[in-house]
Amino acid sequence: MQKVVENTKKAFLTGNEAAAWAALAAGAEIMFGYPITPQNEIMHYWTRLAPKYGRNFLQTEDEISAGFTVCGAVQAGKKAFTATAGPGNTLMQEPFSMAEAMRLPLVAIIQQRGGPSSGTVIYSQQEVTLTTFGGNGEGHRIVYSTSSHQEIYDYIIKAFNTAWKYRFPTFVLGDGYQAKMREPLEMYDPEERGIELVKTFPLVGLEGKIGEEREPQHLCNIYSMEEELYEVVMKFAAEYEAISPEVVEYEEKECEDAEILILAHGVVSRAADDAVKALRAQGIKAGYFRPITLRPFPGKQLREAIAKSGAKKMLIAESAYGQFDRLVKQEIYGETIQINNLFMPGVGIIDTDIISKVKSIID
Repeated sequence: MQKVVENTKKAFLTGNEAAAWAALAAGAEIMFGYPITPQNEIMHYWTRLAPKYGRNFLQTEDEISAGFTVCGAVQAGKKAFTATAGPGNTLMQEPFSMAEAMRLPLVAIIQQRGGPSSGTVIYSQQEVTLTTFGGNGEGHRIVYSTSSHQEIYDYIIKAFNTAWKYRFPTFVLGDGYQAKMREPLEMYDPEERGIELVKTFPLVGLEGKIGEEREPQHLCNIYSMEEELYEVVMKFAAEYEAISPEVVEYEEKECEDAEILILAHGVVSRAADDAVKALRAQGIKAGYFRPITLRPFPGKQLREAIAKSGAKKMLIAESAYGQFDRLVKQEIYGETIQINNLFMPGVGIIDTDIISKVKSIID
């Protein structure tokens, strides 16, 4: 396969451009998609770039078809992906759920927009619940929440490796601001940085006679007996919990002596980071904790940050009405730290919003 990036190059791109280049660098062979704002340009850039590198694209009749065609392609051993947002994310939960049931290495990029329903076409962090715990039943998936264009590039490459290594569907969660704005990043060939690309493999149509040379492949998403489903769900849950310590990622700063911890994810974590610096300069001991994987969630690490700091108060900031808050609370249930909130659904949060809220909590 033709190399996409020779050496490291500095670029000034939109998040959607960075996503398309990252998928190319990761060795993605085909994208299946359907237009929806604010992820459209991922498709546009992919269709411009893909023919130059021998890659493929198919625009399906809707988002449900896009999700299912990715499921089919990965079963054939193709490194395939899709991208969507908002109502498209809702429609794709059926194929995403099937990917969970069949342990398919599906990769999806989600550029969040406002909701419920069609909401706004601009920005939000309102697809956290849907992306982390969507689908019907008790499926298992891996979700990275990015905060910058560099992370979009880095984690899309990582998402393909994670999906194919562990065979759980993997999501890269961005947002409308990251999708549309431009900022600098470094584009690189992953193998030049020592990142080995996990090889794909067919899940069906394998060589050998069943019963003599190999066991049959059972890629099921429906079971006739309750006991069968119980065994499968418990098996997948145990395997997911076993690999979670290897997958979980987080970032923390200034937590050692913090009197108040500020929690945020995605693009809002940039405002939280700036707010902590400003508050520290004003003599207020604030700490910063950011989950990078929303699922699996770094609950153990957050509990350790609370214990280490001795903080009595926490502020959870998000551009949604409590979706991230619910994730945090279920992970640290039993902790006695006072939890405060800054909910601004579908609206951008800047450092001064967080600084003002922290001062009101302290006062």
